[in-house]
Amino acid sequence: MLEAIGLFLLGLLLLALGGDSIVKAASGLAQRFGASPFVAGLLLVAFGTSLPELAVNARAFAVGAQELALGNAVGSNIVNVGLTLALAALAAPLLVRTRLLPPLLVLLAVATLALIAFGLDGVISRGEGLVLLLGFVAVLVFLLRRARREPVELQATIAGYAATRTLLGLNLFRLLVASVLLYYGARWVVQAAPVIGAGWGMSPLLAGLLPVAIGTALPEVAAAIAAARRGQGDMVVGHVIGSSLFNVLVIIGGMAALRPMPLPASFVRLELPAAIVFVLMLYPMLRGDLRISRREGAVLLLAFLAWVALELALLV
Repeated sequence: MLEAIGLFLLGLLLLALGGDSIVKAASGLAQRFGASPFVAGLLLVAFGTSLPELAVNARAFAVGAQELALGNAVGSNIVNVGLTLALAALAAPLLVRTRLLPPLLVLLAVATLALIAFGLDGVISRGEGLVLLLGFVAVLVFLLRRARREPVELQATIAGYAATRTLLGLNLFRLLVASVLLYYGARWVVQAAPVIGAGWGMSPLLAGLLPVAIGTALPEVAAAIAAARRGQGDMVVGHVIGSSLFNVLVIIGGMAALRPMPLPASFVRLELPAAIVFVLMLYPMLRGDLRISRREGAVLLLAFLAWVALELALLV
């Protein structure tokens, strides 16, 4: 058990380092081959933090641990709002200048509802997985079009997020290093998580939902707190919503498109509705004064702790 915990923590460290390296590599290569700093920054803000989760889920899927991958994908969405966003808001109130985020939050709720509808028969088929992937393409088009209407100052901030050296050799080296780190990080997390989960009486699905989802989110939590203190509320909330959309549409959709994915009835009744509840809690915060206060952060955190407590209580 101690060996598994050590391997799990080491895997999380490698995922954090690999995620940072691949974001820099992706930004540098995108700009090297013609993408504007604004477009590169926008995509990194929206989806860059999902890459470690993608590595974990790809590894889990490859070794046949679909339940672990499914639990991690949906658990990460709950952790994104209930832990990452909550702790960032507690560190400093999040001021959100962009009007783009509330519509993306609606799309996230719609995508999660679609996942519930697809899972009513107990499986997400290949065709339904393709529908989710097409939904991601639609979200991407919407994001690129609407983002250009944002204030010039905000566009400059987003472009600044992508600032990095664009040398081809340097970024190919970054990509190589990131690939190695993500491969071994994902391998060790996926290897250790079921052992830890079994030791705590958890199924692979719940192991993905709680320890893996929370563990892989910790670097993002630290980054979100730092960004909140710098007054970058748009970045924090953009990361959370974009990462959650990526988890539903690309990670779950991609896995189902490759192989039909069983969806337990309990998951359709509890975990997916819980993910929607957190979206519904966040929506009025963004639609109102475009500010997530410390009090609202505390509410999100209490809701998250209540959800964790409920999941653990159901183990008994």
